[in-house]
Amino acid sequence: MTVGEPGRVLIVDDEQLIRQGIKHYLNWEQEGFEIVGEASNGMEALELIEMKHPHIIITDIVMPIMDGEELTRIIKERYPQIEIIILSSFGEFDYVRSTFQSGVVDYILKPKLEAQSLLKALKAAADRIPTLQMMDKHVSVDLSVGQIIQKLISGYEVNYDVEKISKVFPYRKFCLLGVVLKSGETDLPKHIKGKIESEIGQEDYSFHYDRNIVLVNGDDFSDFTKFAKQLGESNGGYGFALSETFTHLSQLVVIYKESLVKLLNYRFYFSEQPLLMKQNLPNPEPVCEGFNLNWFTGEFKRKNFEGAFNYLKEHVTTLSSCYTLDVYEYKAFFGNIVFNITVLLGNMDYDVKELDHAKYSYFKSIEEAQNAKEVIDQLNKFITEAKQCIFSSQNHLDNQNMKKLLEFIKDHYAEPLTLTDVAKHFHFNPSYLSSYFSTHNGEGFIEYINRIRIEEASKFLVEGRATISEISGMVGYSDHSYFCKVFKKITGLSPSQYRRKQTTR
Repeated sequence: MTVGEPGRVLIVDDEQLIRQGIKHYLNWEQEGFEIVGEASNGMEALELIEMKHPHIIITDIVMPIMDGEELTRIIKERYPQIEIIILSSFGEFDYVRSTFQSGVVDYILKPKLEAQSLLKALKAAADRIPTLQMMDKHVSVDLSVGQIIQKLISGYEVNYDVEKISKVFPYRKFCLLGVVLKSGETDLPKHIKGKIESEIGQEDYSFHYDRNIVLVNGDDFSDFTKFAKQLGESNGGYGFALSETFTHLSQLVVIYKESLVKLLNYRFYFSEQPLLMKQNLPNPEPVCEGFNLNWFTGEFKRKNFEGAFNYLKEHVTTLSSCYTLDVYEYKAFFGNIVFNITVLLGNMDYDVKELDHAKYSYFKSIEEAQNAKEVIDQLNKFITEAKQCIFSSQNHLDNQNMKKLLEFIKDHYAEPLTLTDVAKHFHFNPSYLSSYFSTHNGEGFIEYINRIRIEEASKFLVEGRATISEISGMVGYSDHSYFCKVFKKITGLSPSQYRRKQTTR
C-alpha cells in the first residue's frame, strides 16, 4: 500500500436503492475513497472481502441470510484490520449496542444519512487504519477508465484525457446493454461476460463492464444487436435491454437514465422478449382505466362471483399492457385485491381461515415476482383457492339451509303447507325457492311434501284405528279424493288396498 492510496470501501445493504444512494452521496475519489464492491447480505460480503480486500465496510443491520451483527462479529474475528460503519433504523438499539461491543467505528441512523455524516464516519474509520494515509485536503486522483465511466453514469462532470479514452474506445459510436440480474446478484455473471468476449468479434467492438451494464463501442451495431438477441434467448432467467446508439461519452448519463434504465424497468412487462429495445415498445402507449372496486365489491356481495372474477381478469390483462406503470404500484394492486377478496368473503360468512392464512404467502410471492407473468400466475392461483373456499362454504351453507327446510316441512306437513308459505317463512322468493329446492334436494317441493305425507299416511293405515278420510286430513289433505289419487300414484295401491294388504300379512 502506498501513501495516498484511496481507502477501499465495501457497501452491504439488502436494499438496492440505499446502496445506490450511498454511492451518489460523495465524490468518492476526490475525498480519497474508492467503492470496490457492494453486497446484499453478509454472506455475499464475506465472499467479496476475499476478492476486494476492503479497508472499510458500511453495513446495514437487518438483512436476510446473514445480518449485520453476525457479519461484524465474523469480520472482527477474521479480519481485525477492517473498520466497520453500521447503518441502522431507530428501532435497532440492541443490535447497535451489540455491534459497538464488537468494535465498530460508528453507526448512522438511516433517516439521518447524508453526505457530511457519512464522510465524517469514513474519515474516523480511516484514522484508525495506520497504513492508510488520508490527506486532510482533497487529493488529486488520476481516474481509471472504469472510474470515469462510473462517474459519468452517476451524473458527475468529469474532466478526462480524451486520448486515453480513445485508446480504450477507438470506434465512432456507443450503446448500452443492460441485464436484469437474478435475485442476490450484483454483477454480470461470468458466463455471460465470457460469451460476449468469445462470440462477438473483438476487432469490431470494445467493451467495458460496470455491474449489470455493458458499454459497447463500435461502428456498426447490426451484428451486436443480433448477438444480444441470441444472448437473451439462450440465458433464461436474465432479462436483456439494448439502448439506442450515441456518439459521445458525455451523452452516457442521459442514455443510461432516460433509455436503458427505463427499458430494464419495462422488461418486467415484456419478460417473454429475449431483448427489449425502444422500437419493440407498443406505440401509442396503452391507456389504463382505473379498477372499479365499488362495482367489484357489489357483484361479490350479490354472489355474482363469476362476473366479478371475469372483470378482474380483464382489468389485469389491460393493466399488464401498461408497461410504464411503476412496478411497485402494479404489485400493490394485486396485493390489495388479495386482501380485499379475503375480507369480503369473511364478511359474507364464508369460511376463510385457510385463505386468510395463505394470503401472506401470496403477498410475499407477489412482492418477489420478477415479472408480470409471475404476478398474474399468483393471482390466478389465489382466485382458484378463493373459488374453492366459496364452493366449499356454499355447499356447507346449502346443506345447512336444506336441512332447515326439510326439518320445517317434516314438522308442518300436516298443515295446509304451500310453497309460498315456506318461502315466506325463510324469506325466500317463491320461484327462487322452487328452483333451489329442486337443485339441492333432487326432487321438487310438491313431490317432496307429497312423499312425506304419504309415508306418514301409510303408518296410520297400518295402525288401523283411523278411517281413510280421517287420515287424509291428518296428513294435510283437505280433499279426500286428491289424497287417494296421490297415494296410488306413489305406492301403486289405493289407501284401502294398501290397508288390506298390510293387515293380511
